Parts: sequence; C-alpha cells; structure tokens
Amino acid sequence: MPAVPSPTDFVLGVDFGGTKLDVATATLDGRIVTSQRLPTTAAEGAGQAVQRALDCARTLADHTATTTGGRLVAAGASSPGIVLEDRILLAPNVPGWTELPLAARLRDGLALDTVVTETDVKAAALAETRWGALHGADPGVFLSLGTGLAAGIVIGGRVLHGANGAAGEIGYALRGTHDELGAADGRAPLEEYAGGRAIGERGGRLLGETLSAADVFARAESDLDARMLVDETLAELAVHVANLAVLLDPARIAVGGGLMASAEPILAALRRRVRRAVPFPTEVVAARFVHDAPLRGAIALAIDAAGPVPAAPGLAQVIETH
Repeated sequence: MPAVPSPTDFVLGVDFGGTKLDVATATLDGRIVTSQRLPTTAAEGAGQAVQRALDCARTLADHTATTTGGRLVAAGASSPGIVLEDRILLAPNVPGWTELPLAARLRDGLALDTVVTETDVKAAALAETRWGALHGADPGVFLSLGTGLAAGIVIGGRVLHGANGAAGEIGYALRGTHDELGAADGRAPLEEYAGGRAIGERGGRLLGETLSAADVFARAESDLDARMLVDETLAELAVHVANLAVLLDPARIAVGGGLMASAEPILAALRRRVRRAVPFPTEVVAARFVHDAPLRGAIALAIDAAGPVPAAPGLAQVIETH
C-alpha cells in the first residue's frame, strides 16, 4: 500500500498537445516547482513524443526531489482524444497516437504506480474549476478554442464525461441540415469550419497565401475580406455557444485555447449572442490559464490520485523555471 504523502512530496503533470509538450512538477497544493515546454514534432510519431516527455519528466523530478527533499508520488497526463487504458480515441493528428497505451507507458517510464490520464479539455476544465475562472461556478463550462473545438462541462465540481467519455466534443456538432457527413464519416463539421486550423486554411484560400488563424485575426484589423471571414466564423461559433448555454444554464463560461490570443473580438461576439439568445444570460469570461490549463489539470488529477496529505509547516521554497 502506498505511503501517505508528506508535505514535501510532489506530483508530475504532462500535457501532450498537437504542437507542444508541457511537463511540470508541482507541490501537493498545486504550485508549480519547475516546468519545461518541448515541441511535439507530431510528424515523427507518438513514440518519440512520449519518450522525450519521459526523459524531461525524469530530469525535472530528480531536480525537484533534490530541491524540496520530497519524492514523486503521482503523475497526471492530459492528451487530445478520449484516453483509454490501451488506446486513445478521436485523436488523429499525431501518427500512432490512437494505438498508444499512454498510462502504461508513463507508469513504466517513470517507475510509478500512480498515474492518471484525461482528455486535455476535461483536464483544463478541472484546473479552471479548482484554481481559475470557473471556481464557484455550478454548472461551469470551459470552452477550448484552439486547433480544434471542445467544451469541458463541470457539474457539482465534477467534470462530466458522458457515456463514452465524449461529453463536450462540440467540434462534431452539425452546422445545419446541409451537413450530410458527420462523425461516422470521420468528419467534425463545426471544427472544420471554426477551429483554428480551419480558420487559417480558409483565410489562406481567400487571401491567396499560407496563413495561420492568428494571421487571419491580425489581417482582419485592416483587410475587409479577412474581417468578413472572422466575423462570419465568430457569429456561427457564438450560435453554438448560446445553444450550449440554453441547454445547460451554466453559471459561467470560461474561454481558453490558442485562439484567445485574439480574445477581444471572440469574447465580444460570444457575449453579444449569449446576451440576446439565452433566457438567463451566462457570464462569459476569459479563462485564467489561457496557455497551460491542460497541464494544470494534469497536476490536479495527480494531486487527487496521490491522496490527502497531513498539514504541516515548512514546505520547501517553490522555484518556477521555464
């Protein structure tokens, strides 16, 4: 039976993103001790991404043990897709990711029994509920606007998973009766229109050059065509968010993800539609952890898995590094 954690012990969090890997150690009250960000290099496959994350994790854990005098007692990991014990569903962007037994690889690589895994957006929703913009909101919704689209739904302080772990996968929402193709065809209609990758691709076709979503939002400040594309995209996205608010009647919606680099027009569009469409208009705010919410959620999962720790003075000094 695992030993009861001491106040100097620590946990490890890993977020496997499509473009970046975030690794951090944290105290048992959630304060980050040391962290590092690596590129995913997704085209090179899942195996190398996990191995580099493990190499980094062991280095950070050794450093933290030396700094704090504590031991690594649990690890949490977040990933795109629905993370099962032997594979990951709905995660097509990294070759080999769907066949990955992520928890087992982490347990073996860290020589650690207590390892928990979660979908990235659900982990982010947990972090925002515990420490961020959704604290005290019941129900609460974390809306992730990045390369893809998803929502984390929190009810009674617990993240809703659904019957198959797919609650909140709004990227698969149909845009209207014209959408004949959907999940059964490997399509995600809303994400293919309003996700970050789609915005960049649509903007590139419209303007005749290779663009990212950030480029399109920047061009919208001075280019009429880009402005129309952004306005149309946000108007449609806002309809889906308003419908979600009508369905759930949440106390608050916190918006995060990479697209929130352009927070002002996004929040304005969502608030305008919610204010006019929802019987009891929901508060729409920026997430607290815009850039690392899934990592913070992985840390929260690890803390929960580690179990309660006796209160004691004299926690080691926290040192944040990046």
